[in-house]
Amino acid sequence: MTALLTNKTAIIYGGGGSLGGAVARTFAREGATVHLAGRTREPMEAVAAEIAAAGGRAEVAVLDATDEAAVDAHAAAVGRIDISFNLISRGDDQGTPLVDMSLERVLGAINTGVTTAFLTARAAARHMDGSGVILHLTSGSSRGTQPGMGNTGPTDAATEALHRYLAAELGPRGVRVVGIHTAAVRETLKAEKIAAVNGADPAAIDVDAILGGIAQMTMLRRPPALQQIAETAAFLASDGAGAITSGIVNATCGLVPG
Repeated sequence: MTALLTNKTAIIYGGGGSLGGAVARTFAREGATVHLAGRTREPMEAVAAEIAAAGGRAEVAVLDATDEAAVDAHAAAVGRIDISFNLISRGDDQGTPLVDMSLERVLGAINTGVTTAFLTARAAARHMDGSGVILHLTSGSSRGTQPGMGNTGPTDAATEALHRYLAAELGPRGVRVVGIHTAAVRETLKAEKIAAVNGADPAAIDVDAILGGIAQMTMLRRPPALQQIAETAAFLASDGAGAITSGIVNATCGLVPG
């Protein structure tokens, strides 16, 4: 069976994270040369070492995806880009009603999310000649059906709108822009991460109970698995998904209605 991404070059921003690492390993397994970009070298080096041990190709670059010059310089150094996927953490703030949040708290994730989405997509598009795929990922909170999500919903909505416009503008150049909705991916839902967005004490967070409750809210009665999201991304990045652009694939196990 032919690999999905043979001879493709991909940049994964946030490639040292749980999701970014899984996507990087899957892309490499499918034949892509993977460039991991992010602010912390050690986790990216670990992912790159795993990829190399499995016979794949990976490079690491330390950069801040909000730094316009750094993003542009890295993309130019990579050269031809076939796939770009921004998985940079936005610093979402959840658990507080929007009307009780300060302007700075509301705009924090929006500014980071839109800035990194724009800079990474623009840099990649300038190095996609006649074809290419820009992937993005949000939680589906943009639909406004999940109270208590704080600035995540507005941030998702802003980045999704940006990508729809990019899809319309870049389509005539052969570049596709495709999104994924996912939430509560069980391997990434850690007490520390939950505490980081809602300010709770990590020791008081029962992750298993949270996952169990979320599972009962999904149509499939289970949360999405990390590898399922990585495999979805690999397919969307492949030529087999060549007719898909502008839309967002629902990979929430039915937590967010289609």
